[in-house]
Amino acid sequence: MKRTNKTAIALAVAHLAWGTGMAHAQADNEGKAVVVVTGQRAALASAQKLKQDADEIVDSVVADDIGKLPDRSVTEVLQRVVGISINRQAGDNERFSVEGAGVNIRGLNYVRSELNGREAFASNGGRSISWGDIPPELMAGVDVYKNPSAEQTEGGISGLVNLRTALPFDFKGQRGALSVEATHSTLRKGKPDPSLSGLYSNRWKTGFGEFGALVDIASSDSSTQTDTFQFEPFFPRTDIQPGRTVWIPKGAQWRNYQYDRKRQGAYGALQWKRDNLQSHLTYFQSRYKDSANEQSIFSSASPYDLKVSPDTVYDAKGAFVTGTISDTTNGGIPFSNAGGFNKGDSKTTDVSWSVQWRVADNWTLTSDLQHVRSTGSHFTSAVGLGMLMPNESLDLRGSLPKINFTDAQRAFLADPANYYWESTMEHLDKTAGTMKAWKGDARYAFDHPVLRDVRFGVRLTEREARTVNSDPSWNWAGVTPPWLLGWDIPKLAYLNDPRFNAPHVTQQFNNFFGGDVSVPAVVFPAPSVASGYPGSYQTLHDYHDAILCPERIAANGGDGGNPCQIWKAAKFGGDNPAGTNDQKEKTRAFYTQLRFGFDDLKYPIDGNVGLRYVQTRSHSTGYMSYTPGAPFGQGTQATGIPVPYIPAYLNKSDVENRYNNFLPTVNLRLKASDTLQFRLAYGKSMSRPDFSQLQAYTTLSQEIVSSVNEETKVVNVTAVNRTGNAQGNPALRPITSNQLDVTAEWYFAKSGSLTLALFDKHLKDVIINQTTSVGLQDINGNTQQFLVTSPVNGAKGIARGGEIAYQQYFDNVPDWLRGIGVAANYTYVHSKRSLYNPVFSEYCSGGQNAANINLNLNGCDIDGRAFGNLPLPQLSQNAYNLAILYDQGPWSARLAYNWRSRYLLSTNTNGTQGSNGTDTNPASPTFGQHNLAWGLPLWADAYGQLDGGVSYKFSENLKFDFQAQNLTDARYSQTMHQGIGDKVRAVFVSGPRYSLRVGYTF
Repeated sequence: MKRTNKTAIALAVAHLAWGTGMAHAQADNEGKAVVVVTGQRAALASAQKLKQDADEIVDSVVADDIGKLPDRSVTEVLQRVVGISINRQAGDNERFSVEGAGVNIRGLNYVRSELNGREAFASNGGRSISWGDIPPELMAGVDVYKNPSAEQTEGGISGLVNLRTALPFDFKGQRGALSVEATHSTLRKGKPDPSLSGLYSNRWKTGFGEFGALVDIASSDSSTQTDTFQFEPFFPRTDIQPGRTVWIPKGAQWRNYQYDRKRQGAYGALQWKRDNLQSHLTYFQSRYKDSANEQSIFSSASPYDLKVSPDTVYDAKGAFVTGTISDTTNGGIPFSNAGGFNKGDSKTTDVSWSVQWRVADNWTLTSDLQHVRSTGSHFTSAVGLGMLMPNESLDLRGSLPKINFTDAQRAFLADPANYYWESTMEHLDKTAGTMKAWKGDARYAFDHPVLRDVRFGVRLTEREARTVNSDPSWNWAGVTPPWLLGWDIPKLAYLNDPRFNAPHVTQQFNNFFGGDVSVPAVVFPAPSVASGYPGSYQTLHDYHDAILCPERIAANGGDGGNPCQIWKAAKFGGDNPAGTNDQKEKTRAFYTQLRFGFDDLKYPIDGNVGLRYVQTRSHSTGYMSYTPGAPFGQGTQATGIPVPYIPAYLNKSDVENRYNNFLPTVNLRLKASDTLQFRLAYGKSMSRPDFSQLQAYTTLSQEIVSSVNEETKVVNVTAVNRTGNAQGNPALRPITSNQLDVTAEWYFAKSGSLTLALFDKHLKDVIINQTTSVGLQDINGNTQQFLVTSPVNGAKGIARGGEIAYQQYFDNVPDWLRGIGVAANYTYVHSKRSLYNPVFSEYCSGGQNAANINLNLNGCDIDGRAFGNLPLPQLSQNAYNLAILYDQGPWSARLAYNWRSRYLLSTNTNGTQGSNGTDTNPASPTFGQHNLAWGLPLWADAYGQLDGGVSYKFSENLKFDFQAQNLTDARYSQTMHQGIGDKVRAVFVSGPRYSLRVGYTF
């Protein structure tokens, strides 16, 4: 117990030192070393002490041993903190992230990320790090500031997450640690994944002062698998049952996603102090390599060609429940079978140098210099086969809908002769970001009964961000899709033709859903075809260009020129300026903050009041382009609305943007007793737009709507639509928030507390897509206006709610219960968004593009009706954690359950969008036609996951750990919202994972 107490006090001292603006100075002014905690109970006690003594509202997680945070990723660590939830979607919402993806604090994703009190980011177009890229083995702890003070760097409306590493003076002398870990995925099977980490630190006293050095390295592999059932949206049909509209799904499908990642980290620190001067130099590098192979099958049918069996059952709203769907028009239901491959490589390097000089007893100066560089590259490939599925028997009852197959259907799907080469698609991108930052701080300590100290400082940054996409960005090209038949090629490239026998495999889907579900074997392109770009792509497109297209030309009796080639590899450096986003940004910040305390009051009050002033200057390089089309043939007569001729326009532009922000903060604490205290915090915060939202590239177009009189050949123009689409908006302002927090905190034991927090955030200038006007002159000098869709500061919102957290070890219990403890927390968040210029129309119209604001903001059903009243994305109204703890003697254990309620993922996203919705607007001239863009709200269902672990300490130096993730094999589900109710979109299973770790310290 004495060791635990000293540890908590020492870490609290270190934390207060960080709060002075000394980036990561972990030894106090007397040079006392910080003692590293050991054990789960000690870690919880240390985190509690940090929270109790902090100047701001803070929640922390502390490593319970060197290189051992309580979870396998930083993301999973953060989900245990009250008020924080993580997203488990990867990519375009069609894949599951086993270790978690983005982080939300109190329902908002405007999170600032820091490493040792300094800005940390990844070169992905955003402003925060990719949480999964950071090796948790290098972390000593994680602090979450819910309402940061003026001395902390701006940028986190929802909160600030600071990742902490160790310094040599954190240890009394020589210290080392080694760990080896192996992890097994029950669904993926295969060989266990290894993880290694090691730390060595030492310090020496010399005639030139005391020196310290620390080296820390980590490497971990992870191989996971996710199995997915996926169900298509429901389409309204009036031609199936007389006098009734019924809703029919387009089909159902399944997929297998295998993901591999290698995460590496290296950290080094040199530290020195002599008399009143101390300094440290740190080097941090994280590298993340990942790759994935996917085999997915999905319906590409026209929903209006589908037939249903006579025994089909519908619910009260006319929605299909169970039955068989078929497609006699096309000879089977068209399906695509995609073999996908992805790989990525990202690296972030941070070099920082800090110097602290205690000029006098009451004056301390600190200088901090930082350089960060982050790079990344990504490649995505998808190669598709096609086939005609005879029919599908679906049973959509129950939590896991079923697809039933006959033996004949299974044999058909396993036969390569039924498949043909359909398409390819590739995407490549490169990213790079750099930042140079300098921060200078001063602190003057008062000898005064009320005033503690005044702090002030400046921070200067220069940052560059560059993203380059391939040209074309997403390069889809057909090999032999069915719609080329007849006019372009005489036949499809079936696999049973020896001329078209590129590598392919039959995926058996063994152990699908852990053996709980049986699905048929399906033929897919071999993984080498998707990963073998560009050579494998050229082989496939030669089937069209060199074989089938010449057959068609010869059959037509001529060479026809060279009309065959339909594919060219995507490349960098093309002539599409939309592929490059160049951003430069400079910031200048000044802050001052006064700390005070009224210790003589019956109930002492202390706190701080401060003001931060920030200048932001940004520079975006971009283009605006317009390419006119020839509306009519030469000599064609036109009547109706006149069509102005606007010359081609391409203008390179350098766009400057500047704004200034004043950010006041107040933090107050009232101590009702040594164990009971209350806090009140008010602040104004800001979050700058992501760099991906600032791209200065706009394309303009003019669409002429006309009809032709077949007798006179006169064209009648009925409408001229001038529209445009902006990739971003370099004139965006930051989102700002006025926020208030109130807490009550009862610390009734060293590792026991009950805390309550209420929060209220009022957001302004939330970024959404809306329409603005841009003018170009025609040849007569008249300005023609284009309606351009771009990101704008177009909304305001609120996020308010409460948090409650409790932890306690039960010591006054019978011996057989000693060591038992519990940690629990609950978060409630209510949110609302209001547009400055509301956009809602009961009936949908327009195309599947950014200009369709009603579609993108409100969502549109397939029957042409808008939804509206959608909540903020990624925000669960309720979330909680519950952990049962055990610490007694050499044993330590934890059983932790994390749960969050359903939340909106997005609207109008891949797989739940299209352009063949039915126009049901009685006033529309196209009433009844299937010509409308539609996009459904996609929701993540409530999800809870049970994790656990047990540790045994053989000696003071040797420790054994067993960890388990997703013990109950939880299924993660998505639903799509339609007028007929919420329908299952997907069910994901990733299976439990188990790991064994041996750690040795000396």
